[in-house]
Amino acid sequence: MKSFNILIVVLLVSFSFYGQNKSEINDAKDTIQAKYTSFGEEIEIKGGKNSVEMSEAYANLVVSDTLKTKFSGTVLSVCKKKGCWMKLELSNGKEAMVRFKDYGFFMPKDIEGKEVVVNGLAFVEEMSVENQKHYAKDAGKSDAEVAKITKVKKTYAFQADGVLLKK
Repeated sequence: MKSFNILIVVLLVSFSFYGQNKSEINDAKDTIQAKYTSFGEEIEIKGGKNSVEMSEAYANLVVSDTLKTKFSGTVLSVCKKKGCWMKLELSNGKEAMVRFKDYGFFMPKDIEGKEVVVNGLAFVEEMSVENQKHYAKDAGKSDAEVAKITKVKKTYAFQADGVLLKK
C-alpha cells in the first residue's frame, strides 16, 4: 500500500511539471507571435547564428557543401514582383541570396531594412549570368545595370523552409 501511495505522488508531481512545461512552451510561442510574423514552416527563434557567425560559416563552405542552419539578418532587398527571394546582409559587405523551399511561400515586397530569422540550408553556388540578370530585373535595376552583368558569380545562397519577420 505504501508503494502505491508513492506511485500516486510521483505521477501527480510528473503531471504537474508536464503542465508547467506545456504552459511555458505556449507562452514562448505567444511571445514569438507577438514580435514576429511567420512564413513557411513554424520555426523557433532560439539557436540561430548572427550575421557575423554566418559569414564565417559561409567562408568555410565550397560549392558542393550544404549546411543546415538558422541565422538572423537584415533584409537588403526583396523581389519586387512576387517576394520570391530576398538578400540578407552578412558581415564585410557580403550578402546571402535567400529563396524559399519549393517556392512554397513569399515575403512582403516592402521589408528592406527589417530583421528576419531564416531556417534552412546554406550553400555556395556559382550563379549564371542569365540568373544574375533575372534577379537584377526583379530587383528593379535599370537596363544599363543589367547589361553590365557578364560573368558567372560565386554567391552565398540559402534555401529557407521557414522565416520569422520582426514586426
